[in-house]
Amino acid sequence: MLPAVLTGFLSALSLIVAIGAQNAFVLRQGLRREHVLPVVLVCAGADALLVAAGIAGLGALVGDHPVVLRVIRYAGAAFLLVLAVGAARRVARPQQLDPATDGPARRSAVLLTCLALTFLNPHVYLDTVVLLGGLAQQHPAAGGWAFGAGAVAASVVWFTALGFGAGRLQPLFARPRAWQVLDGVVAAVMATLAVLLVVGG
Repeated sequence: MLPAVLTGFLSALSLIVAIGAQNAFVLRQGLRREHVLPVVLVCAGADALLVAAGIAGLGALVGDHPVVLRVIRYAGAAFLLVLAVGAARRVARPQQLDPATDGPARRSAVLLTCLALTFLNPHVYLDTVVLLGGLAQQHPAAGGWAFGAGAVAASVVWFTALGFGAGRLQPLFARPRAWQVLDGVVAAVMATLAVLLVVGG
């Protein structure tokens, strides 16, 4: 049972650690120390839901309906472009980059953005539902759910470390220039991912 848990943990960690729109968003919220716990819970909870769905067999259904992923692909690309433009505008206006002067975002808006970044990303279905679900089903009997438990644990550990660990970098981001650089990176990442989603379609 333990090897299945460890396999699930390492498999999921290898997929979620790569830089992406969701990780960039969690990092920014962590640096701002703004609604970090709800964001971490949403990200980890979404992964748990999708992993469970994949183990239960949803992966095969998703694979048989590529049109659904195509719709999600273009919707996700459009949403990422909107976020990229927003980040680029913050770069152009450094006075808005300091959280002390840029008032806190509403929790509902932050969580809606987090949910959109999660569920409008077609790769989350391919990676979490199809790939992890398929790997889990290679383990007999309860081993599949042990694999899933390991995958969910990896998600919890990663997003907790990213969200709350980012706060340690806050002294570095006391200067607006640092926020300008971060938002420039975020804008570039999100715009690139949006283009890749469209080209990959």
